[in-house]
Amino acid sequence: MKYLQEYRDPKIAQEIIRKIHAITTRPHAIMEVCGGQTHSIVKYGIDSLLPEPIKLIHGPGCPVCVTPLEKINKAINLALRENIILCSFGDMLRVPGSNEDLFSSKSKGGDVRIVYSPMDCLKIAKNNPGKEVVFFAVGFETTAPGNAWAVYFAKKQKIGNFSLLSSHVLVPPAIEAILSSDENKVQGFLAAGHVCAVMGFKQYIPIAEKYQVPIVVTGFEPVDILQGIHSCVNQLENHEARVENEYRRAVKPNGNLKAIGIIQEVFRVVDRQWRGIGVIPQSGLSLNKSYASFDAEKKFDLMDMEAREPEECKSGLVLQGRLKPSDCAQFGKKCTPEHPLGATMVSSEGACAAYYKYRK
Repeated sequence: MKYLQEYRDPKIAQEIIRKIHAITTRPHAIMEVCGGQTHSIVKYGIDSLLPEPIKLIHGPGCPVCVTPLEKINKAINLALRENIILCSFGDMLRVPGSNEDLFSSKSKGGDVRIVYSPMDCLKIAKNNPGKEVVFFAVGFETTAPGNAWAVYFAKKQKIGNFSLLSSHVLVPPAIEAILSSDENKVQGFLAAGHVCAVMGFKQYIPIAEKYQVPIVVTGFEPVDILQGIHSCVNQLENHEARVENEYRRAVKPNGNLKAIGIIQEVFRVVDRQWRGIGVIPQSGLSLNKSYASFDAEKKFDLMDMEAREPEECKSGLVLQGRLKPSDCAQFGKKCTPEHPLGATMVSSEGACAAYYKYRK
């Protein structure tokens, strides 16, 4: 806890805020990619302490929020089948599908279990040899290594009644999709520190050069975020565009090579549908041919399921940074954590959930 005090020190934060005010001479639009950073910004009121010309835009970095509707429906479909145990992290259970969520499936008798690690699923599979165990694998590059290890050991230990419903997404293609949009207003990015701790930050260098935008690797504490903003504003003011690492205590240029190695061993890069956004080329991870027998979609014939987003939910605009949660007509009215229209209201990293909790 003493270690973290430095990154929550109000005196240090105040000094960085003073520096940001001192160097800001014109408007800048900066997007924090990660939903965890969004929650810190809203919780501590960081955006309200910045110079008025600086606008923070909330990005699509909430993996639960961008999990496509059809994947939720597939998970619900599996949960309601006999002899299937559907395992998931807890924050997926309240995410609405087309007609219900996984909590509803559990109340109908579906065997839905919350786990804290995908490795827990292997134990469940061993203890229930007469049932199929499916893990709903959601996340960015941060959770991919753990899920890959689970599949790797399942194959090695010949645990045939385990499979993965994969909805992994990748950050760099999402940043490129935002920058290449005709409606883009983002001039700089705060990159997610935990993703870069796994993958490193070299993959962002060609993006910064191609689109001439600064990308600053940033942590999650108030001082971390302010340091990231200061570095990004400083580059923008000086017409610079490079990748800068402000999370050096956790991030190295090449990342975690062992984690990257197991991702490459088990997964392949594919096009991926993002909820509320659409298909982003080469932005997802699916099991490769060597591990295809552990692919729940193929194993249980779920490949052709499709779904349409409800028109009244504007979470897609929120995820693209085009709408603040509080500007949505349904926010806090028809859409609440108890009765959410979209995942951004119930996920622990969702922007709508942050605004509802801290700025209702």
